[in-house]
Amino acid sequence: MAPEWVLHEGVPVADAMVLSHPEQLERLRAASPAAVPAAVLAGDPCFDRLLAARPERERYRRALGVRPGQRLLVLNSTWNPTSLFGDAGAADLLPLLLGRIAELPQDDYRLAAVLHPNIGHGHGPGQVRLWLDRARRAGLTLVDPLDGWRQALLAADAVVGDFGSVSYYAAALGTPVLLGAAGEEVLGQDTPVAAFVRAAPRLDPYTALAPQLDRLLAGHRPLPGPAELTSSVPGRSAGLLRALFYRLIGLAEPAGPALLDPLPLPPYQPARVTAPLQVLTRIAPDGAVELRRYAAGAPEDGWAGLLAVDEETLDPGSLGLADLVLRQAAPDDPRLGPPAAWAAEALARYRHCTTAAYVTGPGTALAVTRDGRHLTLTTDPAGPQGLDPAAAAAALHAHLAAGRPPGPELTVLTTHARHRVRLAPARM
Repeated sequence: MAPEWVLHEGVPVADAMVLSHPEQLERLRAASPAAVPAAVLAGDPCFDRLLAARPERERYRRALGVRPGQRLLVLNSTWNPTSLFGDAGAADLLPLLLGRIAELPQDDYRLAAVLHPNIGHGHGPGQVRLWLDRARRAGLTLVDPLDGWRQALLAADAVVGDFGSVSYYAAALGTPVLLGAAGEEVLGQDTPVAAFVRAAPRLDPYTALAPQLDRLLAGHRPLPGPAELTSSVPGRSAGLLRALFYRLIGLAEPAGPALLDPLPLPPYQPARVTAPLQVLTRIAPDGAVELRRYAAGAPEDGWAGLLAVDEETLDPGSLGLADLVLRQAAPDDPRLGPPAAWAAEALARYRHCTTAAYVTGPGTALAVTRDGRHLTLTTDPAGPQGLDPAAAAAALHAHLAAGRPPGPELTVLTTHARHRVRLAPARM
């Protein structure tokens, strides 16, 4: 709002400067009083689209493959040297943070990232891919920064971000935000964003992330500033902006309401995990299988361990050590043959493996054991909203390893949910 940005030879550079809140008008008046006649209060159409799409939250979560008991954690970074993905200040933070998210239990957290488009332009897409390679193999999904970030924000249970607008919108929606980079040195200290940064809880990259997220969610109280100051006229920006535009071009407004495009339903982007997973299991007193799957940093006290490896792993050497080998593909994929034939081939090829599981869909898998059992696993008969079939296969492996015969149903306990898995002899 400084004169060099809004004035040219003392005259406003624009016929209209759209502001979303009177607070901005007062800052403009203080910084560049000559620009005030061009100011128009017309709300925030981006925020209005977010508010209108709130009823679609569960659909957006399903689009990202968020399963029962999972929390969707969205990482986001703006474009600035001191941002979360910047090359100053936070340069040492990023590898620490990416290491911490790899330690989160797979069935407790679904991970997505929203990165400002200019990050790829500034660092180069190859550098960004290199930074995120390990996290993406552990299930992180990159969200389209132009068309998908709003839907991801609405779907999120928590956000780890910085001082950019995505974090501020998250806070305005009432979503818990953990700040990894505050950027206080680049913010005007009298701005709402600076006030938000001072009040928001901070990430500690040197300690485990899961307890920090537990505390963030348990103690969350929405900050009043972002919700109040994002727009003074929530839900009204379309009408105010249309009236402004038609006034500027000297035409009468058309009849009928002014409407904003609704947020579209994004494409289905479930987690795709190809990193070897350390799976910890134990049998509960009621016979249920307690299960935790980790890409890194798995605690082991009191748990039995097994190694589960997707056949498309970047580390093919790990397949020779795997207890459970997995494949995810359509059941009629001609490259792999029928699921039972693939399983027989996998058991013959990977001699340490005792279970081979072909994941045929979001809620189904075929598991074949070395002693000849062929079992169909169904994690949700109504759709893809049950336990990950790969996790169900790991639980079945643990159940059988404990000497328990397979029944018609297996109960699996993750940290935040209890799942039922149907077992049935496979038709051969």
